Order: sequence, then structure tokens, then C-alpha cells
Amino acid sequence: MIHYYISFSNPLTFFLQIRMVIPLQNTTEIALQLPAWRPGRYELQNFAQKIQQFKVMDNLQQPVNYRKITKDCWRIYPVNLTEIEVQYNFYAHQLDAGGSWLDETQLYVNPINCLMSVIAREEQPCQLHLSIPNDWQVACGLKQVDKTTLEAANYDELVDCPLIASPSLQHQSYQVHDIPFHIWFQGNCRPGWNRILPDFQRFTEEQLALFQDFPVTEYHFLNEILPYRFYHGVEHGNSTTITLGPGELLMSRDLYKELLGVSCHELFHTWNIKQIRPAEMMPYDYSRENYFRTGYVAEGVTTYYGDYLLARCCIFSAEQYFAELNEVLRKHFDDFGQYHLSVADSSFELWLDGYKPGIPDRKVSIYHKGCIAALLLDLEIRRITSNQKSLDDVMRRLWQEFGKPKMGYTEQDYQRLTEEVAGQSLQNYFDEIIYGTVPVHEPLNEALNYVGCFLWKESNAGVNEAQFGFKTTLNNSSLLVSYIEPNSPAAQVLSTEDELIAVNGRRIEGNLAVLLQNEPAYEVTLFRNKFLRTVTLTADGQQHLAKYTIQKLPIATPEQQHNFKLWLKQEF
Repeated sequence: MIHYYISFSNPLTFFLQIRMVIPLQNTTEIALQLPAWRPGRYELQNFAQKIQQFKVMDNLQQPVNYRKITKDCWRIYPVNLTEIEVQYNFYAHQLDAGGSWLDETQLYVNPINCLMSVIAREEQPCQLHLSIPNDWQVACGLKQVDKTTLEAANYDELVDCPLIASPSLQHQSYQVHDIPFHIWFQGNCRPGWNRILPDFQRFTEEQLALFQDFPVTEYHFLNEILPYRFYHGVEHGNSTTITLGPGELLMSRDLYKELLGVSCHELFHTWNIKQIRPAEMMPYDYSRENYFRTGYVAEGVTTYYGDYLLARCCIFSAEQYFAELNEVLRKHFDDFGQYHLSVADSSFELWLDGYKPGIPDRKVSIYHKGCIAALLLDLEIRRITSNQKSLDDVMRRLWQEFGKPKMGYTEQDYQRLTEEVAGQSLQNYFDEIIYGTVPVHEPLNEALNYVGCFLWKESNAGVNEAQFGFKTTLNNSSLLVSYIEPNSPAAQVLSTEDELIAVNGRRIEGNLAVLLQNEPAYEVTLFRNKFLRTVTLTADGQQHLAKYTIQKLPIATPEQQHNFKLWLKQEF
């Protein structure tokens, strides 16, 4: 068995001391691989840049020859040895849901950041030993052999189970179908358990009813609560790590809503991506990109269900759910990448620039467009089958036919299952919504009409957005152009990062909207690349950066209201 040891001598440095004790048998060469990325974020992250003082020793603490052969792979040459010890430091100073962190109050580790595999021995069981103070508690999804020893069946399980060790962990649990669900909070906060536990139980029951069983025997919500505004979640096999803040507002309306939304989303991932996995990731290859084109299923469908299920089990009212959905619409419709790259192609491009703004209007978000695509598909299947089937049936079949038997699905499999559930071809949906760049406005409005709703278009409240098609951001005291709608009046004379100074000779001092009222054209003074310029900004009479929201029809038929109730499990 391979043994991993994590300790720290001075938490103020953020360095972990990591050791691997590897038994050998008639071996003259082995290789160690540190992951270059982590599941849940499909981009190379190069964790090896945080490694310090790597060395290999024999059981007499004498050096063993090794050679680094790639940025994150080491080849070791043990001669006549039955065991070696690998030693290195890891810089744990990234406090988000996918990183690792060390300070005086806690040890928080995502093992995929810092623990290496022995190539060709990934299926062997292993143990993780923690050197922590006696009064610290450990929250983790791994089997606990004792207080500080954790055991994994293989390397994949080891690196898929984050841990928090701390003396100040807060913990409660609930059960659904005799399965224990643990909720852990680390950080300065006062959880309202009387509200949290019933709400978590309700959305958990709704998810288990959808899939009809659960992939694992227990589950852990690991919450890192921060003293500043933050929002991030990452899924794992039998747990999730969530970072939220600020902690003093945990039970406030807005932050508690975020806690519910991200928790429901991440729990859904227990099936969708951790078990129902694209064929391209069977198994994971941690050394390089794992390209796949079904991010609209893995993340888009999960984004849809994350808030939708909270409405379906009546934690969210219909109005609260629509507010969340409207925020997804806002982000999608403000992104003109929707006209340039399909959601399937954008899935593939995650590995290139899927988690950063990138160049303007290049790609579409698999989360936002994927969520809208899932909503469209759900309502279309309900319409075709007169509410006898839905996207639930598609996801249940994906679980039964691919997730449970641990078979990867392809994009062709997904289309086939949706069409079998619908009982007819959905080729037009896939051609236009998934593989094409057809605007979703009309299809979405038609789909919503089935449940007595419609897509409402209204003018942007901002004058510069609505009349001229540009957004601004305040950077210190500088007002900068942050986004420009293609083919808008602003696109003819402005550039992103222009620093706006004055309108018609009047200095801008938080009054841009006032200065841009009542005239068809304005002289705008700005700095561009440190040079002072004046341009003429002329309105074209069109609406730009319009806002779209989902509204109920003022007069919905009884049939539409019935469809709404079957979809949302709430009265119209």
C-alpha cells in the first residue's frame, strides 16, 4: 500500500510538508505524476508550480536518483530497494473551492492539487496520514481508519476527497433513505440549523426521487465560509467543497439563497459528471487536456436543475425561481459570443479560455446557454408527450444506462436518449440550439408559452447601454468602457478600456447618464492609450443591450396553468 503523509511546521509560510512512502518489488524505474488539472474545472492549472524542494530518499535517508521528464512528471531510478520515500513541500495558499489552504486555524486540502500518483499503480489502495493538533477534527468523505488516518480504494478516490481539519468545525447531519448527509462549516459564521437542515433535506429528497437511488453511501457538504464576498463550488464523488462569504451574512436572504443554489447544484453533480461521465473522461487523464463536447450536459443541465429543483420542492417560490433564471438570461443575452460559437464547440474550448473573459464575443457560456438549452429541451419533451415525459426521464436513463454501469456517454448517446424519451426526432433542436448559433429568443418564448409564460423584452435602464450599446466600469477613479455591443453606435467610435473624461465639455463625475440625455449626438472626450481624444457619439434610434425576463402571461388558459403546475409543482 502507498502511504501519503501531510504535515506542516509553520502555518504562517503556507507550506505543507508532503511525504510518499512507496513499497517496491523488483523495480528499477517508476514515475510519479502530479495532476495538471482537476475535474470540475476543465483547464490546465499546472499544480507543479507550487512544488518546492522535491527529493527522493531510500530507507536510510540516502538520496535516490531521479529525473524530471515533464513539467509535472518525475522518473525515479531505485536500485535494489524495497521502499523509497518521496519528499516535497507544497504551497497551500489558494482559498477557493478547488484549492488548498493552510493557516493557524485550519488545514484545507484538495488532494488533487498536491498528491502524486505512481504511474501504473493508480488502482492500488492507499492511506493518507495527517499530522495535526490533537483537538482538531477532520471533515472528509474518505474512510477514516482512525482520527488522523484516511484510506482510499485507489488514487482516483484519494484525490477526489477534499478535507478540512480544524478545531472550529461546525457539523450537523440529516438522513434521506437511510443515507447520511453531513453539513460542515469552517469559518466565522452562525449557521441557522433549524432552517438549513429541513431545506437541505427537501432538495435532497427531490433529487433522489428523480434518479431513484444514490451513487454513494454517504455525502459531505464542506463549506469554507470566508470574511469577504465570495462564491464558488466544486463537485466530488461523495462530497462538495463550497466557498461563500461574508460569513456574518450567511443566513441573510441573498447569501442563504446562494448557499441553497450552489449546494443543490453540486449535489446534482453526484450523478451528472461524477457518475454520468463523458466517454472522453473514462478514465480521467490528469496529465493533459481531456477534450469533450458535452459540457452543455455536464454543466448546463446541472445549472438548470440546481435552481429548478429548489422551486420544484417549494424552497423557492415561482417568483424567486424566475429571478434566478432571469439572471442566467441576462448573462447570456449580454454575451454576443452566442452568435459566433455553438455551446457544443464552446464545451470543447473550455480548455482554451472557458474560465476567463477571453477576447470579446468569441464563445458562449456552457453554464448559461447550457441552462437555457436544458430548459428548452425539458419544456419541448413535456409538450410533445403531453407531460408524460420530461428531461427527468433523460437524466434517469443516462444514470441507469451509463452512470451506474460506469460507461462513458457520447454526444450521440445523449441525442439518441432525448429522442427516444420524446418519441420523435429532435434534430432541429440539436442543429440550432446545441450545434448552431441560432438566437434562442423565439424558441424560448414558444417553449415558455406551453407553461403560461413568455419572454418579455424591455429597454435597458442605462442610457449608455440602451441608446449607444456600451457598458462602463469604475476602476479606482477612472470610468472605463468595459463592453461594446457589436454594430452599435458605440462600436463606431469607442474602444474597450477607453477612459471617459467628459461629455460635451462637461466633466464626468458619476453623472454619465444625466449627460447623455435628450440629445441625438454628443462630443465625448476620453483617454485612449494615454492620448487625449474627442469622438462624436451618435444614437441610431435602436434599442441596444435590451433586457429579457420570464413573465407569466396576464391571461393563461387552464391548460397552460395545468402545464405550469406539472412543470414547477406549484400553482400558477
